[in-house]
Amino acid sequence: MVATYFPGRGTLFEETYLEGKAEGIVEGKAESILSVLEKRGIDLPHDIRDRITSCTNLDTLTLWFDRSLAATTSEDLFAEG
Repeated sequence: MVATYFPGRGTLFEETYLEGKAEGIVEGKAESILSVLEKRGIDLPHDIRDRITSCTNLDTLTLWFDRSLAATTSEDLFAEG
């Protein structure tokens, strides 16, 4: 039997679990952006697809997801201002 003292104790098990969960959330957000753009018929060049899937910042991905709902081109995701 393994005692974990989970949550909040900083055990290796907890850190690994939380890291994996965070990675899954980020990957899911990136996939959602791609799905929205594809369903809306917006062209996704390889460089933009790679930029979205390689991003690891959840705040940035959330911003891009929000923008994907109204974007008319894939470049609209990255517009300043």
